[in-house]
Amino acid sequence: MVFAMKRILLIEGHPDPDPGRFNHALAEAYADGAREAGSDLTRLRLGEMDIPLLRRAEDWSAEPETEDLRAAQHAMGRADHLVLLHPLWLGGMPALTRAFFEQVSSGGAMIELDRETGKWTRKLVGKSARLIVTMGMPAFLYRLWFRAHSVRGFERNALKFAGVNPVRETLIGDVEASPERRAKW
Repeated sequence: MVFAMKRILLIEGHPDPDPGRFNHALAEAYADGAREAGSDLTRLRLGEMDIPLLRRAEDWSAEPETEDLRAAQHAMGRADHLVLLHPLWLGGMPALTRAFFEQVSSGGAMIELDRETGKWTRKLVGKSARLIVTMGMPAFLYRLWFRAHSVRGFERNALKFAGVNPVRETLIGDVEASPERRAKW
């Protein structure tokens, strides 16, 4: 039996490019596992990219201005599976990560509205995703008390709206734990 190689886009959403960050260690472990499984992996490190903010509706209608962001759009379109790894800051994804998704969805790359019919075209149909979110609080508390609102909102309002399905999530709490405990993870 022959299996097609899975094309994975790994998006490191931590704004700090310091390789010592726990998110980057998790991304490295994921990348190693994906490569060992024979997957074709593309990796984006948002902390190393110049990601401007969109300020007007017209900005979202146009294609991104930077080559990095246009390449990210291409990588997203080419991928079979998207992996987004980011820390939880102020109850949601960091502003840089949010700005990245606003940019890569611009120009109709993720969804496009047909003004005549009023119907949306979902551009990411057939893709799956894994959201990996780290946080200082216990993950069960974020799920139970806060109902994982930002993760669920992004999943529903961005990824699933664009056609991504299934979307799975991994929440990792207590990341301020000892280095020994983190190494076990």
